[in-house]
Amino acid sequence: MRPIAKLSELVDALEFSSDEYCTFFDRQSGNIVSVERFLLTVVEEGDQETLSRLPDWQRGEVEVARSIVNAESDRFIDPPNKFDFHEYRHMERFIQSLPNADAADQLWRAIKGRGAFRRFKDTADRLGLLEQWDRYRDEAAAEFVRDWAKSNSVPVEDDIRPRGSRSQ
Repeated sequence: MRPIAKLSELVDALEFSSDEYCTFFDRQSGNIVSVERFLLTVVEEGDQETLSRLPDWQRGEVEVARSIVNAESDRFIDPPNKFDFHEYRHMERFIQSLPNADAADQLWRAIKGRGAFRRFKDTADRLGLLEQWDRYRDEAAAEFVRDWAKSNSVPVEDDIRPRGSRSQ
């Protein structure tokens, strides 16, 4: 039986994108793992000289890199990512859901051209809609991750608290 992944960790993976790190979902542990690209290359090439010079604090990451390089083909898979999520489409859908035509019109203008994400957030904040947008985006991201998990046969625990809820 596969371990259960936390929905919150998979949603967090949407935000993580780096040229320096490779990120994977580990089906065996149910966790997101990240490894420096440099270390992954060193392990893949079997560069024992470089590995022997690494500081002690990197030993754990080297072991993760070895697990990735030596794993069976489906143990480590690409996690959900922000490029597949298409946040711009969700901004458009959010705008379409607004009952206030004037607010929607201002947001439509904000998302045209360069800097659309910043202008959208600034405009939503000025209109008092930023928290509503954040909740909308959070739910869209969670739904996107649920769909990813289902299509990848990854069982998930929905451990996400809606924005604004307080722990008991």
